[in-house]
Amino acid sequence: MQAQPTRILLADDHALVRHGLRLILDAEPDLTVVAEAGDGAEAVELATRGEVPIDLAILDIAMPRMTGIQAAREISRRAPGVRLLMLSMYDNEQYFFESLKVGASGYVLKSVADRDLLEACRAAMRGEPFVYPGAITALIRDYLQRHRQGEPVPDTLLTPREEEIVKLIAEGHSSKDIAGILVISVKTVERHRANVLAKLGLRDRLELTRHAIRAGLVEP
Repeated sequence: MQAQPTRILLADDHALVRHGLRLILDAEPDLTVVAEAGDGAEAVELATRGEVPIDLAILDIAMPRMTGIQAAREISRRAPGVRLLMLSMYDNEQYFFESLKVGASGYVLKSVADRDLLEACRAAMRGEPFVYPGAITALIRDYLQRHRQGEPVPDTLLTPREEEIVKLIAEGHSSKDIAGILVISVKTVERHRANVLAKLGLRDRLELTRHAIRAGLVEP
């Protein structure tokens, strides 16, 4: 049975840009644009209202009313199952790091969107980050600078408690079991689980288990 195509929300305040990107995306059998927005506020409304199911939101960073970054933050909070990709005219490190902070899976430069956008969409849906070459340089520079200044360099996005919970979920324990093992409430377990999924851009127990194996938290 053929998999359902990824349903995409495309947000950019220039109709011409949206049209061009839509042509690129809709030409692919596994991708389909189901909604368009002309600003960040409209994008949030479409992504979170639920009338049209959205799998992936592609957001231009510089939009009126609400920027793409603000929209991504709001979508991440209100519809954590929606994957996020940022689009920008600018190879700007600040924008890139802000995009990561709000939970975006990737950052695509408009100048090379025809080359990178499809790969970025597919990476986002696999739960993998998409990073263009200039951004890799920025990440390495940031890492080295932190290291030189003696700042702690995060080994992981997760807190020790979140890692504990990921490990237990991957080992097949229910929320009730985990609550008993860690002596916390089921509600707290569920909150940690939702935070982890949002932080890592994952959807469900299966993807969480794959992450746990890759991170060396459990044996395959």
